[in-house]
Formats: sequence, structure tokens, C-alpha cells
Amino acid sequence: MAWNEPGGNSNNQDPWGGRRGGGGGDKKGPPDLDEAFRKLQDSLNGMFGSGKKRGGGDSLPKGGGFGLLGVGLAVLAAIWLYSAVYVVDEQEQAVVLRFGKYYETVGPGLNIYFPPIDRKYMENVTRERAYTKQGQMLTEDENIVEVPLTVQYKISNLQDFVLNVDQPEVSLQHATDSALRHVVGSTSMDKVLTEGREQMAIEIKERLQRFLDTYRTGITVTQVNVQSAAAPREVQEAFDDVIRAREDEQRARNQAESYANGVVPEARGQAQRIIEDANGYRDEVVSRAKGEADRFTKLVAEYRKAPEVTRERLYLETMQEVYSNTSKVLVTGKDGQNNLLYLPLDKMVDGSRNANAPVSVPATSVNDAVNRASDLQQQQPQLRTRESR
Repeated sequence: MAWNEPGGNSNNQDPWGGRRGGGGGDKKGPPDLDEAFRKLQDSLNGMFGSGKKRGGGDSLPKGGGFGLLGVGLAVLAAIWLYSAVYVVDEQEQAVVLRFGKYYETVGPGLNIYFPPIDRKYMENVTRERAYTKQGQMLTEDENIVEVPLTVQYKISNLQDFVLNVDQPEVSLQHATDSALRHVVGSTSMDKVLTEGREQMAIEIKERLQRFLDTYRTGITVTQVNVQSAAAPREVQEAFDDVIRAREDEQRARNQAESYANGVVPEARGQAQRIIEDANGYRDEVVSRAKGEADRFTKLVAEYRKAPEVTRERLYLETMQEVYSNTSKVLVTGKDGQNNLLYLPLDKMVDGSRNANAPVSVPATSVNDAVNRASDLQQQQPQLRTRESR
């Protein structure tokens, strides 16, 4: 039954424990809000402090305001402690400023600072960051090219990074743009589009690092990558034709160098072989001449000892050498009066080499040749006698 229904509440009280009505017990009215707030205040005083009675029997808190202030201060202290204690990771560092002035650089671990008199700036100093730049630039030969560029960097000095420059990464972008335009402006278009990108990247990195060191930004450039540059779209086809022509030229040059590398060593080998043959022939002739000279010297000595024997020996050796180098023999009669006889020794030699093709020689010719040879042997003593005379 509701508290305000007729006959439902015999004590005539509201939900906050007070009686209804201004002064009479049987007069109905709205609940007394002052009484309700008073009871709420008593409850809070009972929680945070003690009260005392005053004239009308009401209790006022004794030290209640100081109790609430203590609770508030405790809450603020907890919030301050929570925000003052911080953890620095292994890859991070923190710079602490006290009253706006540099105080210290904090390494990894659990640390504390004192806001609001202290301020901290914490950054990752090991992670490599990247910045990309692309734009149209003018080359040394006054051609416009589009050069994309990627810069990789990291923070090397957090104190300089935080204090010396307001926005160090914006300064990095401006310095990159300046270094890129300077290098591209001093390089021809051919090198920018083809084989000069690596050298350009090295020069841009060195120049950019000098700028950053001058500004004392605390940033170290680790890598600069100049990607494939291209001409503007309006003239891209003409540039492609030029590039293809250069590639054809390089291919023809490589083929020529390959052919030269194959021909030149071979020619040098042949020349060296000819030189070696000439040296061998020279040594052979010289050695043979020396041997003939020594032989002649020794032959003179022997000739002085036995002239007849030496002369006959020379004659026989000479005839043997002459007949061994010819395939034809002429035989004459006594005193040259008889007809010449021809002995076909060449055909006989060929017949001996080729058994399938025998040579027929008349028997009379052979017999005559034999008889003539025997006559010559008999006449040799007479010839020697005549020569001696």
C-alpha cells in the first residue's frame, strides 16, 4: 500500500522519515526537503566526521569540511602519482624538462617525474622511419624530370630532436627537397634516367646529413633511395625511344667487345706461335751452321792426314745424297759414245708403294743397266788415276 494513501500510513510519515504537514498531525502536504537534506548531511558527517548538537537539536559536522578536503587531496594525489610514474621501453628514451629547461635524458626502465614543474618527451630512438618525396625538377641540361625519393632515418640524439628545432621532421622534409634539387640540378638528364641514380643517392645522403647536422636536429639519415625517374607524360614516348636507342647501342657495344675478346687473344696466340717458330728456326739454322763449321774443321784435319781416302769418301757421300733425292738415273757408255739409257726408278718406286699398279720394265733395259753399272765400277780406278795426274 502506498505511503500517501488514506489509512495506509498510520504514522503519517513520508519516505524520508519525517511527518507530513506543517504543524498539525492531521494536515496533509508535500514532504519536507530541508529535513531530507539534513538527514543526508548527517549521514555524510557520520562517515567523514563527528557532529555536535546545537540549539534546535540539529547536529552540525565537526571537521566535516576538512574530511572532504582530505578525501579530495588523496584522490588528487593518486591521480598525480599515476601520471607521474611512467615506463620507458628498451627502444625508447625520454627527455625531462624542469621549469622548461633540460634536466635529464632517461633510459629504459621505471621512472618518475614531477608534473606540472616537469615535462617529459618520450620517443622511439631505434625504429627507422621513412619519408617519401616526389616532384618535377630541372636537370643540368635544362630538362624536366620527375624524381621519386625515399629517405630512411632515425633519431640519434633525442635532446637535440626535442629542444633545438621546433618541428625536426618538417625541417627534414625541407632539407631533403633542397638537397634533391641541388643534386638533380647539377646532373644531366641521361644520368638521372639511367645509370646515375646510385651516385645521386650517395650525394643526396651526404648533403642532407650535412644540413641536418648544421640544424642540430638529432636525426641520422640511414639510407636514401632514388627510385626510377621518369620524364613528364607529355614527352614520355620520345624519352622511351631514346632509352631504347641507348639500350641498342649498349647491346651492340657488348657484342663488339665480346667479338674482340674472342679474336684478339686468338690473334695474339697465332703471333706468339709464329714468333716461337721463327725463334726455333733461327736456333736450328745457327746450330746447324755451327755443326757444319765444326764438321768442316774436323774434315780438313782428316783430309790432311789421308787426302785420297777423304776425297773418295766425299765423292761417294755426295753421289749418295744426290741419287737419294732423285728418282731418275742416266747411264752412259764408255767415253760417252753409246746412247743414254733411262732407268725409270720413279715408276719402280711408285710400283713398290702401290702393289695394285705394277710397272713393266723391259728385261733388256734392266740387263743393260746392270752391265753398265759393272763397267763403271771397273773404270773407277782408271778415273782416279787420271784425276791424280
